[in-house]
Amino acid sequence: EGIMFRDVPTLCADPRGFRSCIEQLLHPYAGEQIDKVVGLEARGFIIGGAIAHQLSVGVVPIRKKGKLPGKTLSQDY
Repeated sequence: EGIMFRDVPTLCADPRGFRSCIEQLLHPYAGEQIDKVVGLEARGFIIGGAIAHQLSVGVVPIRKKGKLPGKTLSQDY
């Protein structure tokens, strides 16, 4: 009660809000040399993909073991 929960689909449905989100996430890194954007799980794929697109770089998806096709790297922690 008293908490308004919003998730990525709500943000994606609002073009101005989505653009604003991406611009605000990019702003601190203006002028930095970025080679790749890492996106964690499903929400990170959406946001990371949009950021990578704006930077004209690749995106690296990170998921639980066995959830990505092709060659993968893993790290235990």
